[in-house]
Amino acid sequence: MPQGSPRGTYLEVSGSLREKIRKGEIAEVLPSQSELVSEYNVSRSTIERALAALRAEGVIESVQGAGWFVAGTGDRRPLVEKVTDLLRADGVRVGDRFPTEKELCERFGASRTAVRSAIAQMEGQGLIGRGAARGREVRALPVGRGTKTV
Repeated sequence: MPQGSPRGTYLEVSGSLREKIRKGEIAEVLPSQSELVSEYNVSRSTIERALAALRAEGVIESVQGAGWFVAGTGDRRPLVEKVTDLLRADGVRVGDRFPTEKELCERFGASRTAVRSAIAQMEGQGLIGRGAARGREVRALPVGRGTKTV
């Protein structure tokens, strides 16, 4: 993005994002703020202003702990619930390897901070923990829609 635009750099960024949404290049979840900072080569505050402008227009909406979404689309549950659903998948057993932070960031389009928070909550609930080797493993399987252990 060119710096010092007469319209304001944040308006240029919001216009670009609006166009990507219109064309379907962004259909549900927006990239993380860190990814947008890198993509547009602007400051985090510029990205925050651009996202706020789009939210004010009703184009996007944010969900605490889940990210930014095109209005009317996406899974709005907190990230910890989405990550916990991985333990509900068929074939997952106690002792299985749990995905890395990087894998979770890519799968859910979430920041490393959000993923670390979800992992910490799951560790606190006893669902996952450090394995014998590097990484984490499944320690217990959740029951139902909540995150209670068996």
